[in-house]
Amino acid sequence: MTLLDIIAVLLGLSAVFGYINHQYLKLPHTIGLMVIALVASGAVVVIDILRPDFGLGDTARATLSRIDFHDVLMEGFLSALLFAGAVHVDLSQIALRKWTIALMATLGVIVSTFIVGSATWLLANALGINLPYIWALVFGSLISPTDPVAVLAILKRVRVPPLLEAKIAGESLFNDGVGVVVFAIMLALATGTGAHGGDTIGAMDIVSLFALEALGGALLGLAFGVGAFLMLRAVDDHVLEVLITLALVTVLYSIALHLHISGPIAVVVAGLLIGNQGAQFAMSDKSREHVFNFWELTDEILNSVLFLLIGLEVLVIGITTQSAVLALLAIPITLTARLIAVSLPIKLLSFRETFTDGAIRMLTWGGLRGGISVALALSLPNNEYKGPILAATYAVVVFSIIVQGLTMEGLTKRLVGDYRPEVDGQPDPRDTIDTPVSPLGPEPKQTKGE
Repeated sequence: MTLLDIIAVLLGLSAVFGYINHQYLKLPHTIGLMVIALVASGAVVVIDILRPDFGLGDTARATLSRIDFHDVLMEGFLSALLFAGAVHVDLSQIALRKWTIALMATLGVIVSTFIVGSATWLLANALGINLPYIWALVFGSLISPTDPVAVLAILKRVRVPPLLEAKIAGESLFNDGVGVVVFAIMLALATGTGAHGGDTIGAMDIVSLFALEALGGALLGLAFGVGAFLMLRAVDDHVLEVLITLALVTVLYSIALHLHISGPIAVVVAGLLIGNQGAQFAMSDKSREHVFNFWELTDEILNSVLFLLIGLEVLVIGITTQSAVLALLAIPITLTARLIAVSLPIKLLSFRETFTDGAIRMLTWGGLRGGISVALALSLPNNEYKGPILAATYAVVVFSIIVQGLTMEGLTKRLVGDYRPEVDGQPDPRDTIDTPVSPLGPEPKQTKGE
């Protein structure tokens, strides 16, 4: 199959499955696509067992094997999805909860990594699965960060107070980048590959790798974001401005990958800058509408294909009885680790900040895992440890998206009520655009949009 054939199959299935969901299941779009894809994958497995002469399973697996899920997501979709999510996040609300978000995105990910890794190692050994402790930590590192794609998809239909939404969205955007860095460190320790290609990795390697990836990504994103801001402010052509943002995402992420720094963090920083300062000071009303509509549409299309792929990838996962048990038990382990990882930062900051009632439960249950965890698991080297890790990852992701995703709205209403800004008498920052003084210099003489 050619690249065009693969794209045609994915878009065609996304459209057909989306239509079936819209007409009959009426689930949230991305969750519905994943559910139908899982059912279709199950049907292929059943048909393959009953009529192996059809060769349907082999054909499906051969097609999926031509799609490198890791490369498609981590080196393709992710940059656009993160930028599309970041431009819609209110930076002022994130600033009000910056310490909570920073602690959950760093300390929370590290704590969760060790809790999940330790519990998984003990459980695997009890089940007779050979899984060294360092490889259990690799699993802990790839499953601990919440997936911004899945989380932001839920926040589109669940209305929560702005500060609570800022914590949920902000954490998911930043702990994704931090989680990838922690995963890279754990994988380097597991494989014995140093930061500079050596045979060992020491404490300084870990520090330098973390600093280079995380801080380097943030600085690169800020630099490119400022450059794009200045270009956007100098023109008033919505087609050109959409093109500038598209070039920003692709060029920035590509350069970050080549420099071996965090592309996700770079894109998130640039997206927050363009979505807030850029929207306020560098775009006319017409340009702002076109730019935001373009990225919203891009987000929906890529999300559709991504969740479809997650549902179909089950066909390439080999599961034994032991790994199936480990996979099922990994779900409560991950949720418990998430509860502890969320509680620690909030308890540490509770003496100086007031948190929304039910924030810990909301953040715990709303910490969805998604395609990033699957992509990292699929990127592991082929060895005896990959199978159990991949099975556990898939079980947690499917439970997270379907069960947690479908019950999030009900939990939100039970904990914080049916939040409506107009009823509470306060404006919703998602629906208004303030006009503070730009930190990037005065506006051009000719005001755009007049």
